[in-house]
Amino acid sequence: MLLEAKQRTKLDNSDDSLFYSIPRFVTHVDEGFIDQLTNLYRDRLKPNTRIFDMMGSWVSHLPEKVEFAHVEGHGMNEEELAKNRQLNHYFVHNFNQDLKIPLPDKDFDAVLNCASIQYLQYPDAIFYEIHRILKPGGIAIISFSNRMFYDKAIAAWRDNSEEGRVELVKSYFESVKNANGLPGFSQVEVISQKSNVPSFLQALGLGGGDPFYAVIAYRQF
Repeated sequence: MLLEAKQRTKLDNSDDSLFYSIPRFVTHVDEGFIDQLTNLYRDRLKPNTRIFDMMGSWVSHLPEKVEFAHVEGHGMNEEELAKNRQLNHYFVHNFNQDLKIPLPDKDFDAVLNCASIQYLQYPDAIFYEIHRILKPGGIAIISFSNRMFYDKAIAAWRDNSEEGRVELVKSYFESVKNANGLPGFSQVEVISQKSNVPSFLQALGLGGGDPFYAVIAYRQF
């Protein structure tokens, strides 16, 4: 899906590096969400593989007792990344200004993105990059809830329902084609657990856990 220019806009057009210059040592989803995500990672990620945790921070939510060959981190705040004990290496990079992921082709077994996909203004280009750096058969897991920095989320995300956001991420995967014009990713899988409390009550802090969504696909062989 190619977004229209207006769908890529943010309410806060200031430089993202300014917004993220102050570290936020908090989790942006609740414990129930984190438990589900860690269990998903435990189920889908294999030991001794190479992981890229993109658009992350001071926690990666990876299972503690699984040994990975290498975990590469990325984010917008160096202080947050430096505190992340699960990373072997990290870099700071603004994907809304530079659409290239500065990593080698076919070098990672998994690409992870937690609660950050809503901030990409050019997700179509970045998903091509995700495909490029994944090994054939490698997995991409995009997880999110209904929380966001509203002024920094793109219009296509802000103006959508939760179900619409799932379809949006699916369309990002489906837009990637290989050199022969065939789908670059496998059929997309969706895992969802909706909250039973209306979103406006959640926003007021009146009960209910965060909804959990994970959109998953594998790089085609």
